[in-house]
Amino acid sequence: MLPALVPGRVTHARRMPVRHRFGHRTYQWLVDVDELPRFGALASFSPSDHLGSADRSLRENVAAFAAAQGIPLAPDDRVVMLANARGLGYVFDPLSVFWCLTSAGDVRCVVLEIHNTYGERHAQLARPDGDGRFSVGKDFYVSPFFSVDGRYDVTLRLDPERVSVAIDLTQGDQRVFSAAFSGRPRPARALAVLGVALRTPAATYQVWALIRIHGVWLWLRRLPMIPRRRHVPPEGV
Repeated sequence: MLPALVPGRVTHARRMPVRHRFGHRTYQWLVDVDELPRFGALASFSPSDHLGSADRSLRENVAAFAAAQGIPLAPDDRVVMLANARGLGYVFDPLSVFWCLTSAGDVRCVVLEIHNTYGERHAQLARPDGDGRFSVGKDFYVSPFFSVDGRYDVTLRLDPERVSVAIDLTQGDQRVFSAAFSGRPRPARALAVLGVALRTPAATYQVWALIRIHGVWLWLRRLPMIPRRRHVPPEGV
């Protein structure tokens, strides 16, 4: 049943040259982009927060991006998004996942949309195998402590019992970083939305703050910083 809340846990693990791990409780939203929910100041969704043009619907933007990558969507395809909602006037969404599903429920493709803290965004399209696995190149500057090279090995799960995203970054022949989110979806009724907002107040502000806190910690450990170049996003982003 959508829209759904997905309370869960996010974990990060940096393996080298400085080892650093953390995890915390959070929640995300699982929504059909054709039926975006609105819960006032607590949660809303806008095309301007994601890929494409703010003048088109989110579905139109996802469809345009997929078509530009050579995979047109059918009119009866369904697009389901896992993302943070805009709350209390702000949203920061490090990763949004769009599942493009056929009318039979099969995965036609997925779109990963990544945001960095410099106001840039990047999207990549992939076709997972039967176990939800695929690999894509690292083409986007996210952390100042990682160069723009290597590959992401991704595993996705989308079913009524569990929604999860697991990503491993490999550079050279070494797995240097892993990140994951996993949770169990439940219907986004008004009381449930209020409950998660009270248990995790200002969730996207917390994401913004935690990224900077952990970044400062790594900087104090004298981890070398990689210069950032201006990013030119792919067509349709």
